[in-house]
Amino acid sequence: MKSIKKIVAASITALLCLSGCQQNQAAISPASSNYTPKPFVEVAHPQWAKNATIYEVNVRQYTEEGTFNAFSEHLPRLKSLGVDILWLMPIHPIGEKNRKGEKGSYYSVKDYKGINPDFGTMEDLKALVDKAHNMGMYVILDWVANHSAWDNPLTVTNPKWYTKDHNGNFQPTPWWDWSDIIDFDYNNPELREYMTSALKYWVEEADIDGYRADVAGFLPTNFWDNARQELDAIKPVFMLAEWDARDLHKHAFDMSYAWDLHDVMHEVAHGKKDASAIYLHFAHMLNAWPDNAIKMNFVDNHDKNSWEGTMYDRFGDYLNTSIVLSATAEGMPLIYSGQEAGLDKVLAFFEKDKIQWQQHSVGELYQSLFRLKHQNQALWNGNWGGKMIPVPNNQPKSVFSFARQKGNDKIFVVLNFSKQAQKVRFNENIQLGEYQEWFSKQDLRIETDFEQTLEPFGYKVYVKK
Repeated sequence: MKSIKKIVAASITALLCLSGCQQNQAAISPASSNYTPKPFVEVAHPQWAKNATIYEVNVRQYTEEGTFNAFSEHLPRLKSLGVDILWLMPIHPIGEKNRKGEKGSYYSVKDYKGINPDFGTMEDLKALVDKAHNMGMYVILDWVANHSAWDNPLTVTNPKWYTKDHNGNFQPTPWWDWSDIIDFDYNNPELREYMTSALKYWVEEADIDGYRADVAGFLPTNFWDNARQELDAIKPVFMLAEWDARDLHKHAFDMSYAWDLHDVMHEVAHGKKDASAIYLHFAHMLNAWPDNAIKMNFVDNHDKNSWEGTMYDRFGDYLNTSIVLSATAEGMPLIYSGQEAGLDKVLAFFEKDKIQWQQHSVGELYQSLFRLKHQNQALWNGNWGGKMIPVPNNQPKSVFSFARQKGNDKIFVVLNFSKQAQKVRFNENIQLGEYQEWFSKQDLRIETDFEQTLEPFGYKVYVKK
């Protein structure tokens, strides 16, 4: 009896030990799925976006005719400029009720499956898309899912798809002065199904390649998550969010706006901050933003031009330096219609207003930077490209410097965000090596004692040989 008790006791002890040992092993096991790192971004970017640039097309103001056909004549020039993605501002019929100005806002949509007759026909749009595709470019449409025009037929056929004010009436998006539109209610599943089918319609019928989503963050993220899944089932698409939220990148969007980068460069240009603020911007972004979530970098777009002045008003003598940063930092660079021609006026938003086309140094700068982006993998988008690596210097309030490298490619960028000439030395080793300066084509070797003199607002882009 005594021996049986000893055996039972020993067995219990062994089982307890085994259980504890297993628990301890599980606690430190590197194979546990709970502790295995997983990428935040699960969207599969289309392969053609790896080194792409983007161009915003204001069809109404682009030519005297303001049509798809007239715009298509500019495609060879845009291809030569280095443009890959053409983002067409909204192409739909514009509401007449409560319209602003004579022509109205593109963002007051009267028919989600229709085309603004001022621009042309469905056949004209298809011809434009086909021509762009044949030239190796891609077309995305601006999509206004948050709200519609007051006289969109959905207000009659499906009034429950809209939010209502405290009196039970249609209302513009609350707290905004958008008097020419009324707000959708995405708590309604039928609205979600309709809007998703409308998004799919243009991919299926016109073979477009994706969308730029207006005020994307005003809609539930799970609406976009599902829409992206259904769109990708047709063909791989590219999605740009007019927003700045990491959650949109997980399942829905390839790219979102780099609003903060624009704003910090603007504040530097107006003397409110110095170059150290740009360093702090990237210190935050590159640590807090998920890998492979592409940002769209810009010095101009239709919102900035329409409501905050021209690129010259906002950047002045800092313009070219800011453009170089927007095209060499992590992210995809944007050009707005007319920038490459030195657009120096605010384009009317609700009226007809034509861009004046000419050869210009701004266009030549973009063309040169886009050529470098296409051929140098360090500058590619998302995980295809290289991470920014800070290269501290002895003039941190005036000069911002960094490197990027991927595979055999490396660049070293030095930007003087000040009105004075700067003599700069660097405290790093990533920048050491043999280079050619991209703009001057000067060959040089950068060693530990390398010293660089930059003129006011000057910039250098060194490319590893």
